[in-house]
Amino acid sequence: MIEEKKIVEALCKVNDPQTGQDIISRNWIKDLKIEGEQVNMTLMLPSLNFPGKSDLNFAIMGEIQKIYPQAMVNVHIAAGNPQATQSQNTLPHVKNIIAVASGKGGVGKSTVAVNLALGLKELGAKVGLIDADLYGPSIPTMLGLQGQRPKVTPVYGKPRLTPIHAHGLEVMSIGFIIEPEQAVVLRGPRLGGIIRQFIQETVWPELDYIVIDLPPGTGDIQLTLVQTVPITGAVVVTTPQEVAVVDAVKAMNMFLLPNVNVPILGVVENMAWFTPKELPDNKYYLFGQGGGKKLVKMSGSMLLGQIPIVQGIREAGDEGSPAILKEEEPIIKNALMDMAKNVARQVAVRNEMLPPTKIVGMKKGI
Repeated sequence: MIEEKKIVEALCKVNDPQTGQDIISRNWIKDLKIEGEQVNMTLMLPSLNFPGKSDLNFAIMGEIQKIYPQAMVNVHIAAGNPQATQSQNTLPHVKNIIAVASGKGGVGKSTVAVNLALGLKELGAKVGLIDADLYGPSIPTMLGLQGQRPKVTPVYGKPRLTPIHAHGLEVMSIGFIIEPEQAVVLRGPRLGGIIRQFIQETVWPELDYIVIDLPPGTGDIQLTLVQTVPITGAVVVTTPQEVAVVDAVKAMNMFLLPNVNVPILGVVENMAWFTPKELPDNKYYLFGQGGGKKLVKMSGSMLLGQIPIVQGIREAGDEGSPAILKEEEPIIKNALMDMAKNVARQVAVRNEMLPPTKIVGMKKGI
């Protein structure tokens, strides 16, 4: 006797060739009926031209006949799965994609990205982290993942990367693929190919957020990103000093271009002041004041957080144990958790007030 429970368990081993997610969790199977030795079902796809359609059909039949060799499997293929069409097949199982950007290097953008991802996780969310700073990947060091390599999982004959799990995050970085001392010498098309591989050829689980740590500036990687996935919103990182603000404006304005139209969630002012550990109430404004607020005014967004310079932040990054996890450093942890709470709140407001971001087409002027 053929049992429906075992059929469903078998179908859980059949994966969407684009995302690597199983077709049961993707809600692609409808009208499953068992009549004697006949197993009938409808496979709901985004369109009848879905790539890998025949592979899915044969995989369904194969998995069922492994446990019931006598089964006669009939798969009716239909189009119009609203869950699959909603996000144009680009990370449809990821609810929000947050880009962390800056105009110049050295402002602590990667530190903000790592601690933001961990802060969102601390708030109960399922979070992924992509290190898109291909020339200077620092996230493996910050998370203590040096020397680790992602596994390669075949999905219908095509290799797919599996993110590395660390501190409750799913993480992908070019730093997992190259040697630490190896120089990354790549032109624009190759850079874009790596970013697309991290997004389209990586088996990401269902996530509430993916945080993407971008390189400084407005180059090929940023353009590839907005042409590959719909960015929920951008977080712009600056320091208080004028030179950082001037460069941050350029990064911010790229997202606000009419052809790009990615909302600015807000601004994080890093290195806002220096506070000695032994004098927690003292603030020394080494880089001036007001840079973050100035950028907020220009973008019409909000100040998501002001992160002080504290020795523990640098030490935590070097040790591979991010600052937000250190309970013994309340000044750091509280500032970073406030930032994460504000980002989560702004994402919720953005999703309530604005339509989903559209993937940017290939147009002149972008």
